[in-house]
Amino acid sequence: MALAEDLGLAREVEDFAGGAGYSDGAYMPLDELAVPITDFGFLRADACYDTAHVWHGLAFRLDDHVQRFRRSCEALRLDPGLGDAEIREVMIRLAQLDGRREQMVQIICTRGRVSAEAPRDPRRNQNRFWAFTRALDAIDSKLPEGARGLGVHISDIPRIPPESIDPRVKTFHRGDLTKALMEAMDAGADTCLVVDMAGNITEGPGFNVFAVAGERIVTPEAGMLEGITRSTVMELAGELGLASESRAISPEEMRGADEVFISSSAGGIMAVTRIDGTILSNGAPGPVTQRLAERYWAKKTDGWHATPIPGLA
Repeated sequence: MALAEDLGLAREVEDFAGGAGYSDGAYMPLDELAVPITDFGFLRADACYDTAHVWHGLAFRLDDHVQRFRRSCEALRLDPGLGDAEIREVMIRLAQLDGRREQMVQIICTRGRVSAEAPRDPRRNQNRFWAFTRALDAIDSKLPEGARGLGVHISDIPRIPPESIDPRVKTFHRGDLTKALMEAMDAGADTCLVVDMAGNITEGPGFNVFAVAGERIVTPEAGMLEGITRSTVMELAGELGLASESRAISPEEMRGADEVFISSSAGGIMAVTRIDGTILSNGAPGPVTQRLAERYWAKKTDGWHATPIPGLA
């Protein structure tokens, strides 16, 4: 109860055990948060979002997530109605209310409802800002017991071209990725990678991908979200003396790599040990992947790039 009083709220902390939500200046239990069916975020997937990771009560690269969210809003001509400092404050308060030391905090801006005066002019819609917390949902947390890496299927389904939807803007346009993911699961894989119109690897549903040849790390240079964990991997590679570059990568090069791993906010750095039936690294995380993952989690635990959540850190 003390935490709720500190935040100026009239609810007991226990109300937020299943997650916390925010809308129109009010905090509420997650199951009370609801988007109107007429909101274009629901009707047309006309929205952008970002998701920050809280680990041991520390929000990782919180300002980077807020800044990327702002860039996404600007690219889609959306206005969340809050400044960056206010968005940051909402995220911290939600994390406090949720109370879990490991969680995700998602922020969203939807196009909102149409204007009665100009119902066919999306510039006149009443944009809305939303936020909520949820439990960590890393891709590798769903693996069968004993599995030591992910099985990935490279789909021929092309990513929506950047000329249509900029992949650097974090949106809910994922029909291509969802179709490829179901194809992958039908084939017995855990997840998928999709290609661009030229046939080069881009990304997977919610993650970036890296291939390792010797001690050189390569990652796609175009057609994908420029993930915050992706940039973190490049930073760590420099610390470890590993060469890294972004460039075009073919499916054949990916299948023939010494090691492959993916990166995401929820899961960090995760090994890929099978691609379309090809076994990588003898079916276990490779040495470069392990070095990067160990350093990543050790530095995060020590508070690297972290914003402490009061009452949780």
